[in-house]
Amino acid sequence: MASNLYEHQTNGRKKSQVVVVMVPFPAQGHLNQLLHLSRLISAYNIPVHYVGTTTHSRQAKSRIQGSITNIHFHEFPTPPFFTPSPNPNTSTKFPAHLQPSFEASSHLREPVASLVHALAPTAHKIVVIHDAFMSSIVQDVVTISNAESYSFQSGSAFNFLAFKWESIGRPSSLKLETLKNLPSMDGCFTQEFMEFATCQIPLMDKFSSGTIHDVSKVIEGEYFDLLTKEEFSGNIKQWALGPFNPVSISDHKRHNCLNWLDKQDPNSVIYVSFGTTTSLTDEQIHELAIGLEDSEQKFIWVLREADKGDIFEGNYARRAELPKGYEQRIQGKGIILRDWVPQLEILEHASTGGFMSHCGWNSCMESMSMGVAMAAWPMHSEQPRNAMLITDVLKIGTLVRDWERRDELVTSLSVEKAVRRLMVSKEGGEMRKRAAEMGGTVRRSVAEGGVTRAEFDSFISHITRM
Repeated sequence: MASNLYEHQTNGRKKSQVVVVMVPFPAQGHLNQLLHLSRLISAYNIPVHYVGTTTHSRQAKSRIQGSITNIHFHEFPTPPFFTPSPNPNTSTKFPAHLQPSFEASSHLREPVASLVHALAPTAHKIVVIHDAFMSSIVQDVVTISNAESYSFQSGSAFNFLAFKWESIGRPSSLKLETLKNLPSMDGCFTQEFMEFATCQIPLMDKFSSGTIHDVSKVIEGEYFDLLTKEEFSGNIKQWALGPFNPVSISDHKRHNCLNWLDKQDPNSVIYVSFGTTTSLTDEQIHELAIGLEDSEQKFIWVLREADKGDIFEGNYARRAELPKGYEQRIQGKGIILRDWVPQLEILEHASTGGFMSHCGWNSCMESMSMGVAMAAWPMHSEQPRNAMLITDVLKIGTLVRDWERRDELVTSLSVEKAVRRLMVSKEGGEMRKRAAEMGGTVRRSVAEGGVTRAEFDSFISHITRM
């Protein structure tokens, strides 16, 4: 694109037509999505300012896959907050230990308002894109005449539609059989987080010019189209701009696990990772280890503790123990990784044939865009409903454990059966075939002339309108 497409001459000085300010929620799955969105918007030669606490901006930059040039980072300090270690033995797997870092984000309201005020004279329009859980932080945007805001929903269209449907009393007019069998929300969140989120909801749409979703029309078109109806959207414009993550990766810093994958047969390895907020008990880790071994399938297992509120504060005290002699027994069959890994590159690799996952939306979108079927093991938040989308609706995965049995230990036999079902059964072969076809469809959608590219171009045209 022409370098001056979104700039104009004003009194001899360049003045941008639009400047974007990105305000993410301080948890990895949210930081990551809005940093990827920043990357995509900056490719249109639009200045993007990514705002966060000093700790969380550093976290986002240290973990991103893909180029992040031409993005301006603003790192604001907050008062010190408690950063306890995750507790693997709690009955609810929601990361309650991150709550102090969530609460600390409330101190961003004043610096965000000051930044937007400072940027206002430099552009015809300031576009603030904020995580829905950061609605209270950006409420002062309404006082700036040339600013408008867009909320960001970090989950699936299926889950957001279910939330909207339940919030208006489950009207029978919406004739979708899938919504009648939704997993319970019991055990998905702590009471403290529900209270935090509830404070954001009244503000979420109050001053929003639209809602952005990291969802793809070629995956969830039916559910996204329903979201655009007035009874669910209130006539607020909805945009399906996903996937935000790159659909092809070339990183000169190649992780050692990719060299191991190079030596394996196509579609022969199952990748096992439960994201940044899951902490398993010692007993569950033991059962998972034995199940992977007994499945007789090749695997890469990311065995790392959940993030603390400040991932740079000291070392984790807990190092999960494996069965005696385990790593020697699995040599040549599997590898255990305890550091940060390039998930997108692992999923993109030809040897990766399956993904055992907690079904966080980042992981789901990355797996679908890379065409990899899933073994779904939801832990908290919207993950049970994402798992339902993957297994029951899209039929590109199998359940490791039903959500209604979330309080039970998943035995090694259950793990073994789920892995073998996905990787070597006829049923699993059909799931993997559907997933591969979906990956191709998604990749075509983001290319020139594709559905997602057209949606993104339309969004850019909307926010740069005069």
